[in-house]
Amino acid sequence: MHDVGFTPKRSASIREEIRRILRSSLQHGLRNAPVRWLMLAAPFQAGVGIYAFYAMQPYLLELYGHSGSYAVAGLAAAIVAGAQIVGGALVPYAGRVFRKRTTLLLAGSVASTAALALIGLAPNFTAALALMGLWALVFAATMPVRQAFINGLIPSEERATVLSSYSLLGSSGGVIVQPALGRAADAWGYATSYLVGAGVELLGLPFIMLARRERARSDLRTGQPGL
Repeated sequence: MHDVGFTPKRSASIREEIRRILRSSLQHGLRNAPVRWLMLAAPFQAGVGIYAFYAMQPYLLELYGHSGSYAVAGLAAAIVAGAQIVGGALVPYAGRVFRKRTTLLLAGSVASTAALALIGLAPNFTAALALMGLWALVFAATMPVRQAFINGLIPSEERATVLSSYSLLGSSGGVIVQPALGRAADAWGYATSYLVGAGVELLGLPFIMLARRERARSDLRTGQPGL
């Protein structure tokens, strides 16, 4: 498959390419204000998101009352996967409601935080399972919008570099957030860890607000309805 924007540089040395990639990552990433704010929000959102997904099955099994029920664990994973498919399909319709991408991202962040908090407060297995589906739906609906916002501010040949840096920051947040939430689960239970996770994800909200204040050209949807 042809990679648009990619031109091989056979004469460049490995050292020169590493320096160029680092410069590009800084120039189009952390030094690019709208992109920088979303990158700084990533450690909180991605770190909590990864934990919420992997803690889902043991928490639901705990609520269900049968820790060895593989059918329940499989059902939970299937519902989350289905919710993500639905969330992706809803992106064009959500785009008709929100004129700016950052508005949708703010709404999605608030909805995700609320869903995580309610999961921690869920009184039973059924309620927690439904809230997990809602959380997965919101996650799937906001992810392509976030990428469209970032991609619109980066030259096509540098997008892979910056998106890799974005992913690195998100994973770095997970290195800290996931063990901390796991420790909270060990000490106080899965329900409390989801409440703590909701508080951590909320810390990323101010960075999205700062990205909105930049009035980036990619914030307004043009050419691709829904994204």
